[in-house]
Amino acid sequence: MARKNYPDEFKRDAVALYRDTEGATITVIAAELGVSEATLSAWCKAAGVPIRHRKPGSAHVTAPGVQTPEQELARLRAQVKDLQAEKTKLATERDILRSAAKYFGRGDELVSRFQFVADHLHTFEVKWLCAVVEVARSSFYAWLAGAQGRAARQAADEALEARIRTVHDEDNTYGAPRITAELNDGAADGERVNHKRVARVMRGAGIAGYRRKRRVTTTVADPANQKVPDLLNRDFTSEQVNSRYVGDITYLPLATGSNLYLATVIDCFSGRVAGWAIADHMRTELVEDALKSAHALRGSLVGAIFHSDHGSRYTSKDFAELCKDLGVTQSMGGVGSSADNALAESFNASLKREVLQDRRNWSDAATCRREVFRWLVRYNTRRRHSRCRYSSPATYEDNHTTATLPEAA
Repeated sequence: MARKNYPDEFKRDAVALYRDTEGATITVIAAELGVSEATLSAWCKAAGVPIRHRKPGSAHVTAPGVQTPEQELARLRAQVKDLQAEKTKLATERDILRSAAKYFGRGDELVSRFQFVADHLHTFEVKWLCAVVEVARSSFYAWLAGAQGRAARQAADEALEARIRTVHDEDNTYGAPRITAELNDGAADGERVNHKRVARVMRGAGIAGYRRKRRVTTTVADPANQKVPDLLNRDFTSEQVNSRYVGDITYLPLATGSNLYLATVIDCFSGRVAGWAIADHMRTELVEDALKSAHALRGSLVGAIFHSDHGSRYTSKDFAELCKDLGVTQSMGGVGSSADNALAESFNASLKREVLQDRRNWSDAATCRREVFRWLVRYNTRRRHSRCRYSSPATYEDNHTTATLPEAA
């Protein structure tokens, strides 16, 4: 219930508050003081303070913390405007992300984001695009400035890819190291390429040397008929030509269900197949013919070591007599240990992998002989070997003229 009696001091302070508050109305001051408008008006009239009347259209002054209807309406309109702007922003960002989705997951993610911004910079603001895909604008502009250089590098890579395909089409077993050596052979300094770049271009173009997926056992060891020491101890290197050889027999499967057999004599210095023989049997004559072939190529095998497994053909008395006649010292690895003749085993695997590739066998004996002969000639004279510093065995031997062949006995 409103107070009826007010002290004179309260009345004077109330009138002074109304008089000194610029733009305030009787209604506002009365509401603050908790008195009626009529009472405050009476006090002002008694004190000689004129009553101010609000002009039509003028702002309505309210107490601190209290909004007029006009202020409340303005505030609500501002909120609606902010919400509409936020809705528009979210809708635009949603559209940007939908467009960007197809760019992600293909290649380098950062480059994909840069490319998206570049493709849409005429549709949306760059600042907005970079914010949505979370990249720095400075990084994007730096990437954009390097577009010409990237185009030049891409053109150079495409030209290199064409050169790589030419080499690979000639021999699809070649990987990056051999293709690099082939490209750099005889090239000028400005045309030489790094093997890492060749590997990168091959990887991007899906070019790879052939790799056989299944493993085939090629040698079955037999108990020795004679005691022969291991003179190599798994060291399949040599400091000179015609001093150390390894050999083995591998089968060459035919579609008829039968096999041909290949015996080899491989020089440990260059990896060259100095002698070989192909037959439809595995008699001792097969390995004898291979060793005689090496003797014919070298002119003499006197003082050389020939290393093999303990197959019955190599442990036979006839083969031992031939080695003695040619001045060859025999060496054999452990029984049943393929690692003791790893160089020959690796050669056999390479031959079948690179010649047969995904085929299981040769169609007939004539085709087998022809393809194996062609591969062996290429292996010696053109195929690049890592052990020969990526030159062919024949070239490698020719470049080491200090190595001399022993004179014939």
